[in-house]
Amino acid sequence: MKYRLFRRYFLGASLIVLISLAIALFLQFITYSNHMSREKHSDLKKACDLVAASIEESDDSYGVAHFVMSNISEVMDCDIYITDQSGKIIVCYCKEWQQNGVCEHTGTVIDTMELNSIVSDNEMLGTLNIYPSPRYLAAVATETGGEISGYIFSTASSESVRILIFDYFKVYLIASIVPIIIMFLAFAIMAYRMNKPLKLMSEAAHAMAKGDFSKRIPVTSDDEIGELAVAFNSMSNSLSRLEETRKSFIANVSHEMRTPMTTIGGFIDGIIDGTIEPEKQKHYLEIVSSEIKRLSRMVQSMLSISRLESSEFVLKKDSFDLREQILNIVIGQEQRIEEKHIEIKGLDCLPSVTVNADKDLIYQAVYNLLDNAIKFVNENGTITFSLNVNVYGTEFCITNTGVGIPRADLPFVFDRFYKLDKSRASNKSSMGLGLYIVKTIIKNHGGTIKVESKENEFTRFSFVLPLER
Repeated sequence: MKYRLFRRYFLGASLIVLISLAIALFLQFITYSNHMSREKHSDLKKACDLVAASIEESDDSYGVAHFVMSNISEVMDCDIYITDQSGKIIVCYCKEWQQNGVCEHTGTVIDTMELNSIVSDNEMLGTLNIYPSPRYLAAVATETGGEISGYIFSTASSESVRILIFDYFKVYLIASIVPIIIMFLAFAIMAYRMNKPLKLMSEAAHAMAKGDFSKRIPVTSDDEIGELAVAFNSMSNSLSRLEETRKSFIANVSHEMRTPMTTIGGFIDGIIDGTIEPEKQKHYLEIVSSEIKRLSRMVQSMLSISRLESSEFVLKKDSFDLREQILNIVIGQEQRIEEKHIEIKGLDCLPSVTVNADKDLIYQAVYNLLDNAIKFVNENGTITFSLNVNVYGTEFCITNTGVGIPRADLPFVFDRFYKLDKSRASNKSSMGLGLYIVKTIIKNHGGTIKVESKENEFTRFSFVLPLER
């Protein structure tokens, strides 16, 4: 697993936290910025109202108003101006205006539409064409006789507010570092504790795939992971028991297979009752003798079936004619073939092919495939043989007509103890090991085996033995 799940979980959780924190910061920034802007505008509006009140209460020609303007400007760090009805600045907050009655701003004309917009719509940011960057704005109109006689407006830099906001978030981020670190450590510990039993399960599963059922997962919690570990251990125990049962079953069945097969009995009966002519008896007795010896060797192979799957098993390779072996196997099944009135095709066209393989095991593989074909071929059906050499190796193929194998069962026909309990499974005494043994034998030779079938038409088994280089 290489901690890929740990990395995904940790990085995913960390990313969620960081994104959530960023969203929270953004929302707080917007909220705080709007709040500060409203507060600043409110203060500027109050400053304008105070100046307007000072004008109404004093007959001094803007002297008291300037005094109020300069004090408010100093306290609030803002600029305050008074304009006439045309928008021309006539009073400034600065000291230069106090000394000379004029300053650099005096005479500057502000668009009255813009001033009215600030008064009526509470426009909060602008430059008024006298500042290089946008500033907070507030304004009130002064009236005489019910008509606008002038404007009082105040401005303040937005930079101070921005600096204040960023200072606030710097403190916020610094204060968040410790909780974030603790949170990341908690995520790492949680991810590791979740990943560890899963990693152990992965290793145990790989060991099971190799036949080792001894691995167990320690149960360290009572949550879903703990329940999964308990279920996994229960499965391991069941598979271990099943493996022991399988080995015992194979040993018992192999012992029972020492009894002579039907074909041997058929030849002996034929000799005794005179069905087989005297001049042919020696030939058939030689076949019987060969079958008896082969059965003895096959029983030994069945007892060693577990070794076929391990690296300890060594093939006893020898060069022999595969065609001759196939012919002997078919002759050995002659009685069964005649009983079902089976037509044999392709046997007389088989080429003579020499292979270098374990003769007894290949005999058993071909025998099992023929036995399987005879079991499931339909009455008066056909069994077809083919043998050829190509770039991949020596290919043997056997095809029988009949009900075929359902598509859903095809992936499992080579599994140990697998039997079809449908219309194909007419032979209930089958152990379900024949095709598994064939697959194991061919695999140990470095070859391949496959099955093809079409229901109610045919079933074809074929294996390829690699060429010796």
